[in-house]
Amino acid sequence: MRKTLAIATLAGSMAVTGIALTPAAQAATQSTSSTTVSTTVPTTGASYGGSWGKFFSSDHKAYTFGKTWKRHGKVHTKWYGVDKRGGKKAWVWFEVYQNGHWKKFNRAWDGKVAGSWSGRGITRAYTFTCWAGKFDNCGRKYRIY
Repeated sequence: MRKTLAIATLAGSMAVTGIALTPAAQAATQSTSSTTVSTTVPTTGASYGGSWGKFFSSDHKAYTFGKTWKRHGKVHTKWYGVDKRGGKKAWVWFEVYQNGHWKKFNRAWDGKVAGSWSGRGITRAYTFTCWAGKFDNCGRKYRIY
């Protein structure tokens, strides 16, 4: 929806100014605008949030995704984990900066799982996914709030 709105806004502004685009320039404009829309992240802590993921373990055998939002001064996260059932467990880690201190917590699962957490005084939150152990095959760390 945001991509469509950005493209429509761009096309409308070009129509008003009378700029005509060739097909090659139009394709370049569309790819640039979609990149801009998908990578733009607000800088204020209260505006962070929304949907995030899929964040994979380093061996791509497990991933997590979810949604983070702030309501009434409390940060909420609803997350989902996916891993092949049987075999080794996957782990999701969360690191939050809450009331001036960093806190870490995790959850292990096998198969599919959904979880949630919330807290007050959170200004930053990061997550990463591991597979086959708490600290094994860990993927990149991502900021989710």
